[in-house]
Amino acid sequence: MGTAREPKPAKYFVALLSSDPELLNGIESELSSILGGVDGKSTPVLWTASNFYEKEMGPGLLRRFVSFSNLRSPLDLAAIKRQTQIIEDRHRTAGSGGRRINLDPGYLDALKVVLASTKNAGQRIYLQSGIYAEVTLLYHDAAFHGLAYTYRDYLWPDTLAFFTQLRSRYASQLRQSN
Repeated sequence: MGTAREPKPAKYFVALLSSDPELLNGIESELSSILGGVDGKSTPVLWTASNFYEKEMGPGLLRRFVSFSNLRSPLDLAAIKRQTQIIEDRHRTAGSGGRRINLDPGYLDALKVVLASTKNAGQRIYLQSGIYAEVTLLYHDAAFHGLAYTYRDYLWPDTLAFFTQLRSRYASQLRQSN
């Protein structure tokens, strides 16, 4: 029989999607108020994974990932997702109510990348308050690998490189904290 114990703290990030480059940069201070200082950013890339968000957010969407220096409990994921929804609401377009930015928080640990979602699906586990968690990438054989349901943009080479660097930073932070 195993012994139950608390997991190690996780490394949090937020996936940002917007057609407004200034908003992609400007939102960092609001995210930092929740998650701590920014310690990593991917280069914004044109989001070509689908046209799902174009009706609401317009064409020319850019994807960026931002990571944060504070390590936190994986248990914080649902609360962080709710807080990012409040930030999204603050930046809605007046009149139409459409989002100008999509914020998807998640965390990384030594073995996986986990995303928060408000939508249920077969691969998602309910956390609390209408929030679900999904393992999106698994780390094995010295690399991240997707699963059958992994969003395509999480499999892009630049995205995988970002998470590989983030995992190295995370491992270093864990070593320093011991």
